[in-house]
Amino acid sequence: MAHCSSAPPRTGFRRRLFPTDNPPAARLMPTETGDGRALVEALRDRLSRLSEASLRINESPDLKTVLHEVLETASALTGARCAGITTFDATGTLEDIVTRGLGPKDHQWFAGMPQGQGKDLFRYFRRVDGQPFRQANMSAHLRSLGFPYESFAVETLLMTPIRHQGVRLGTFYLADKQTRPEFTDGDEGVLTLLSSQAGAAIANARRHRDELRTKADLEALIDMSPVAVVVFDGRTGEVKSRNRETDRMAGLLHRPGTSLDELLSTVSARRADGREIAPDEVAQALSDARPTRAEEIVLRSPGGESLTVLVNVAPIHGEDGAVESVLVTMQDMTPLEDLERLRAEFMGLVSHELRAPLSAIKGSAASALAASPIPDPAEVEQYFRIIDQHADHMRGLISDLLDVTRIETGTLSVAPRAEDLDVIVDQARNTFLSGGGRHPVRIDLPPDLPRVMADRQRLVQILGNLLDNAARHSPGTSPIRLSAAPEGTHVAISVTDQGTGIAAERLPHLFRKFARSGREESARRLGAGLGLAICKGLIEAHGGRIRADSDGPDLGARFTFTIPAIEAANATAGAGSGRKSPRRRPGSRRRSVLVVDDDPKALTYARRTLDGAGYRPVLTGNAAELHDLLEKQQPDLVLLDLVLPGTDGIELMKTVPALADRPVIFVSGYGRDETIARALQAGAADYIVKPFSPTELLARIQVALRSRGAPTEPYQAGDLVVDDEHRRV
Repeated sequence: MAHCSSAPPRTGFRRRLFPTDNPPAARLMPTETGDGRALVEALRDRLSRLSEASLRINESPDLKTVLHEVLETASALTGARCAGITTFDATGTLEDIVTRGLGPKDHQWFAGMPQGQGKDLFRYFRRVDGQPFRQANMSAHLRSLGFPYESFAVETLLMTPIRHQGVRLGTFYLADKQTRPEFTDGDEGVLTLLSSQAGAAIANARRHRDELRTKADLEALIDMSPVAVVVFDGRTGEVKSRNRETDRMAGLLHRPGTSLDELLSTVSARRADGREIAPDEVAQALSDARPTRAEEIVLRSPGGESLTVLVNVAPIHGEDGAVESVLVTMQDMTPLEDLERLRAEFMGLVSHELRAPLSAIKGSAASALAASPIPDPAEVEQYFRIIDQHADHMRGLISDLLDVTRIETGTLSVAPRAEDLDVIVDQARNTFLSGGGRHPVRIDLPPDLPRVMADRQRLVQILGNLLDNAARHSPGTSPIRLSAAPEGTHVAISVTDQGTGIAAERLPHLFRKFARSGREESARRLGAGLGLAICKGLIEAHGGRIRADSDGPDLGARFTFTIPAIEAANATAGAGSGRKSPRRRPGSRRRSVLVVDDDPKALTYARRTLDGAGYRPVLTGNAAELHDLLEKQQPDLVLLDLVLPGTDGIELMKTVPALADRPVIFVSGYGRDETIARALQAGAADYIVKPFSPTELLARIQVALRSRGAPTEPYQAGDLVVDDEHRRV
């Protein structure tokens, strides 16, 4: 338990407060003298000291100093041996404790009351509100309340809440009156007055502290702003303050370290209307009190450097209406100009990339149509191959553009499912090599690698983009390494090349749209501007991350991305799975596919594709025949055009109940997510966007049939063949 110290107050303070040698008791306790004149003098003296204390309290902005002055004054005027003030924050939590007359250990005990053994007593003191609390025998009082104190540390106690504008800010304590058995009404009045002054001092100090914090935050915000901020004196035109971006921009126009005043005296400017401003007039023009909003100005230095800035000017007026200062902001337009230049280059690249396959398609078609006599079949086939090849190329370019748009608008969706990574990696490698890749791909996958949650088609696309990127920047036929390893709850997949490498300053910008790596500019094409941006969007849609590493130019590069892994316990679920035979066994039933499309060319394309894959196609361009064909032909699957004359596929799903008995795949030229969602909600098994390849169509048909439990091709693994349809092994 803390005990009040018997040490007297600070002597310096006593001399200021008591200029004579009379003891404080003789001057502060007039009722003990019995003399009327002494009473009047004592009251005057007390009022004088209260006034002096009030002045001293208002002189210092430091809250600790103010509260110590309040405690010294209260102790001197009341004869209290020790005193203390507790302050609370806005939530009512103890903020600080200031004491007088307590030694270090006693102060520590008092400060630890809220969490220590005295927490119940502290809560009791905290509840004291309203009128001052005065007690002459604290030991007896606390025992009557049930507190376990046989002998409390102080016997006489006077305390009152500290309030300001109705808000409780703390508590003021006085203890152990030295000259009388208990505190008096006069002491209570002194404490009430001083607590009011303490409340005002606490509120002012907190307001001052908050203002300093706000000012510091604002200064830090302005200093770190990417926009240059300069404040000019409204009367003299001199620079009063500036931020870090201002110095950076000054260094672009002059040597680093050049003062802003020196810079403004040497640069010239051209305004948006074409007017030229001489070097000695730039500072005056910027500090002009006329408001300016988003005016583009070009600054030029004597050395020939130029900088385009977007300028805003706002005058700041004083109470008398005069302009005290002028706030000027300048935004460096260089990044925006660079972005616009990249956009223009990209649009030119798009135009060139689309024009090339269109020219080849048009040329081949025109040559075939204009040939006379009719060319031989081999020559016609060559024309068709050219058309097919360049149509695929155009489709890839358009798909890239659509993917970028979906990524930017947040509408890109993936359909992850449990997949074996080795199968996907093998598919990506085969696609890369069959597409003309000359670099060998070395695969390094550990045997215990867990399965991943991934959209197979999208993951193959990611790996294909990274393999293409590595090949573009690697010499000759140098190998590309594709590896993977567990990384926490993910699997990290890396594509490493031995190519031209990447400069360190370009690494953070690689995955931005239109960004260039600085590697072999001669290899630029549309995919180089979008491929990595698409990879980043697809990987993040899976819940992963992508990063690039390079030791520098000519030292190769490594691109690593993560994909969520499945529990290792499930990793072997698909291990050792056999492959289905692509060929139909003699004697097995041909599965039928009903195609409903009003486009004759689409029907012809579907018939050839389905017939070549072993399906029995049933074709119609009339939606009115749908019900009869379903009943008579009993197709295993329906390919249904979304838009038909007089109706649409979604409406047919509602009005033709027989469609619900078999998988339906919608075929449409509309690829909006909302349209696809409506089709799937109507009961469609899948949705294909035109144009599509025969491979994609057949793959989606096979998946839809398998998911609906339709008869599938026999399962074959080595010499073992399982025919589910005929239940034979």
